[in-house]
Amino acid sequence: MVFRRTSLVLGGLLLASSAAAVEDIPALGLGTWLSDRDSVPHAVEFGLKHGYDHIDAAWIYRNEDQTGKGIAAAGLPRSDIWVTSKLWNNAHRADEAHAAIHETLSRLGLAQLDLYLIHWPVAFDPANSDSRHPTLDTETSLVDTWRTLEDLVRANLTRHIGLSNFAKRDVETILHVCEICPYAHEFETHPYLQQQEFVDWHLNEAGIKVIAYSPFGNTNPIYKGHENLPPLLKDSLWVGLAEKKGATPAQVVLAWGLQRGTIVIPKSTSDEHLLENVAAQKITFTDEELELIAKHDKKARFSNPSKQWGVQLFADLDDHIEVDVVVDEL
Repeated sequence: MVFRRTSLVLGGLLLASSAAAVEDIPALGLGTWLSDRDSVPHAVEFGLKHGYDHIDAAWIYRNEDQTGKGIAAAGLPRSDIWVTSKLWNNAHRADEAHAAIHETLSRLGLAQLDLYLIHWPVAFDPANSDSRHPTLDTETSLVDTWRTLEDLVRANLTRHIGLSNFAKRDVETILHVCEICPYAHEFETHPYLQQQEFVDWHLNEAGIKVIAYSPFGNTNPIYKGHENLPPLLKDSLWVGLAEKKGATPAQVVLAWGLQRGTIVIPKSTSDEHLLENVAAQKITFTDEELELIAKHDKKARFSNPSKQWGVQLFADLDDHIEVDVVVDEL
């Protein structure tokens, strides 16, 4: 996958920039979910100075202000950095969404995002948006929220808009009505949850880029379930591939994600790991190795708050949870 840049710089300095000129989303990004707040500024600054040009943020990560400090400290032209953020569930209504993106931009120190995603296909009532036991907003549909995001593009607050954690049915609904259509879809996919058919549908039929979060699967310490599986980076298949290629298990996992056409966004605050992740872009697999990896798909999902929120998520995808809810039309 080749990503081209233009030499155009719009708006001058980073903080005053009104647009970014990175033409396409870079294939490797720095994730910031669950990163220690105090470590984020250095990690972002170091990453941007050592090969990263893509930062993945979100309002709910509660570290966008620290991410913004790292972006500013790196001192790079705004045109050299791609920044993604996400609309949280409590801001799906138009007024809340406009306020949310302005808050995100202020914290990041930017005038415009490159990509803004609907974080989850679930709207919380702003009056009771505790994510542990939220009250659902049954009056604001996903189509309503998508229309609001389209207005954010028209207002030059973000260059592109997209989705996160949507079932295929929900993506198709947006595609049927969109005036400005989804640029990318960020969802959980890794060697234990390959979802190759879903990935291929996005890339080859829907024309939507795929951003793979949690690329290291169950190495995330907050993930529960599927205790029968070893930590992905200790799985014998990946340990063996790493030894064969003179790399770390993390590097070969990332390289696989890149070679299959997804955009990977590993989180790290370690200088050593940040550099290793950049080096992963040089690793390639043979067709035989890719076939072997495909046979080791566990169809194991680790990020699924369906029961917690009382909604049916990922209904038409691998390893979903059945929840007894009434599914309204979008």
